[in-house]
Amino acid sequence: MTPAPTTHAPDAKARGDRPTPPRGRRPGRGASRPGRLRRAALPYLLLLPALLLELLIHLVPMVMGIVASFHALTQFHIRDWTGAPWTGFDNYDLAVDVNRPVGEALLGSFLTTCLFTLFSVALCWLIGTAAAVFMQETFPGRGLLRAFFLVPYALPVYAAVITWSFMFQRDNGLVNHVIHDQLGIGGAEHTFWLLGDNSFWALLTVSVWKGWPFAFLVVMAALQNVPKELYEAAALDGAGSWQQIRRITLPSVGRVNQVLVLVLFLWTFNDFNTPFVLFGKSAPEAADLISIHIYQSSFVTWNFGTGSAMSVLLLLFLLLVTAGYLLVTTRGRRNDDAR
Repeated sequence: MTPAPTTHAPDAKARGDRPTPPRGRRPGRGASRPGRLRRAALPYLLLLPALLLELLIHLVPMVMGIVASFHALTQFHIRDWTGAPWTGFDNYDLAVDVNRPVGEALLGSFLTTCLFTLFSVALCWLIGTAAAVFMQETFPGRGLLRAFFLVPYALPVYAAVITWSFMFQRDNGLVNHVIHDQLGIGGAEHTFWLLGDNSFWALLTVSVWKGWPFAFLVVMAALQNVPKELYEAAALDGAGSWQQIRRITLPSVGRVNQVLVLVLFLWTFNDFNTPFVLFGKSAPEAADLISIHIYQSSFVTWNFGTGSAMSVLLLLFLLLVTAGYLLVTTRGRRNDDAR
């Protein structure tokens, strides 16, 4: 038998019919203009609250401080600070003139802050990196020890520093009790840790204790991306632990360390809470950081114009250091990528 011919229904194109447009879209047009505008404006609307808070909390006070630095603003002009006498750059001349008491004291505070920042950042990075490298090995209780290392970073600053201030007390502090009474180091005479030259080392101890867990956390997170095969291959080639750290670990986390050092530098150089809680409004000369020095110049002597000029100079210094640091590290990174 001959099969019956199969008949096909003519398609839409053969019939001359127009195809049915997809549901939800108008035929022959894309998305509507109001819809495109809403999608384009959505990221800016989401950023608007953060931008407003940044404007109110940081930018407006910064501009007011810059304006105040050009006025002889004292306690007599607090209610109407814009009516304070205009002094131009006199406050800046006073702050940078090292032949006058104000400039000499500011220079001494600046040098102390630089020395303190150098020691603090170096020790925080060294201890944090060593702890992060040690924690890469698997051993019982590693998770608990990691959590214990992060306790100083998780504690509120005021609670931690107040605890250290009690520990540094001369007569009944834990530090003198352990050093002099238990270990017998330094004789029976207790040490004044919060006065004189020892105040610098007390402040440095608190700063390092409080800051190294952040370096530990950052470096430990960066080491998670280093392949373990590199260490296994290096061990097969006869490389020791120090050679593996030098040739594999440090180069692998080099870019992370560049950002880490910059953040630690800015945090430490601007640190106000630690010396203020540890020493109060008047820090010893050996621990007179520039942040507490500016506070004393502004809110203790009531010379807000000079204090504002010092703050602006500090801001310019940090901007210059940050820009120079980023320029050097970026150029070095480009040279490494070119190789």
